[in-house]
Amino acid sequence: MRRFVVSETNTHADEDFQLFKTMIHRILDQEVAPYFEQWEQDGQVPKALWRTLGEAGLLGVDMPEEYGGAGARFEICQLVIEEISARGFGGVCGGYNIHANIVMPYLLHIASTQQKEYWLPKMIDGSVLGAIAMTEPGAGSDLAAMRTTAERTDQGWKINGSKIFITNGMLADMVIVCAKTDTSAGAKGISLFLVDASLPGFSRGKGIKKIGQHSSDTAELFFDDLIVPHDALLGEENRGFVYLMQELPRERLGVASQALGAMEGALQLTLDYVQERKAFKQRIADFQNTRFKLAEVKAQMETGRAYFNQCMQKYAVGEMTTTDAAILKLMLSEMQCRTIDECLQLFGGYGYTTEYPISRFYVDARIQTIYAGTSEIMKEVIARSLLGK
Repeated sequence: MRRFVVSETNTHADEDFQLFKTMIHRILDQEVAPYFEQWEQDGQVPKALWRTLGEAGLLGVDMPEEYGGAGARFEICQLVIEEISARGFGGVCGGYNIHANIVMPYLLHIASTQQKEYWLPKMIDGSVLGAIAMTEPGAGSDLAAMRTTAERTDQGWKINGSKIFITNGMLADMVIVCAKTDTSAGAKGISLFLVDASLPGFSRGKGIKKIGQHSSDTAELFFDDLIVPHDALLGEENRGFVYLMQELPRERLGVASQALGAMEGALQLTLDYVQERKAFKQRIADFQNTRFKLAEVKAQMETGRAYFNQCMQKYAVGEMTTTDAAILKLMLSEMQCRTIDECLQLFGGYGYTTEYPISRFYVDARIQTIYAGTSEIMKEVIARSLLGK
């Protein structure tokens, strides 16, 4: 199946997609599938997995070759996310999305040459795992209420505060930390810092237990008089909010890629099940209700993919807006929860058991309407584009 529409280079795009899909499937079959159940029980993937993905060329696929990347188009990174998600490896997908689709582009687009040369090769080969720390216990989506501070001192920037719900937080080697450098300026006083997690003053709480995406480790982070060098500042001081808004479209494309992959995977599981399972002396697939529900799911997915492709084209030429991203994230994350719920219903009681993978698709989906901006925030963003403040 052709996943993306790229008008000028369709032939090369199809070749690239097929080559990468083959490689992705091979790695998932060999390095993820045999161990995934154990990782779900452990609450995180082993650090060695990132090395393995790096050696396979799946980290930084769209990063420049000068840093060790494959130099492919950004659509390939979305393809990796979608294929991991389609296999039901939601926890792995969440961690991959943060590391390769969010943190790396922040560095590529904002970091100094020195910062890129130091961090990107390590992230691409998997020796350094990245995370981004925005959310705080008392702030949530309200970045203006952020309480973590960074004070300039002679020794460097002194960071104090805490973050919560940080994906890759337990294993991360480098964290992009959002902190207030001007506490009187609200969101306009936020700056970003590249924080080495091995520094004194950086600590982690216990891993946060979740209802889904268990193998995606999620942590609370603490900064107690943490001193980072002056050159750890990412971009310009007090420009953090601008950078966050600048990178939101790609972050939400990643959520959409996860949603599409999960829906594809859940639908395939359901198609297989309803054609094998019988009730009242006929296949579940032969009931009109089943056929109509599956048709509705497919129709929704195709509509969602059409808008996704449109947004991908806009992003490729730098024209995807924050409103586009909000519409995409709202539509596809809500669609993912809704359609997978319909799929699970067709499994009957078996769908509610952990024995059947459809249950994992169901619980893994629930976070999609919350992280990267809740559905309610997405509606507010869209409404502001229509009505203003």
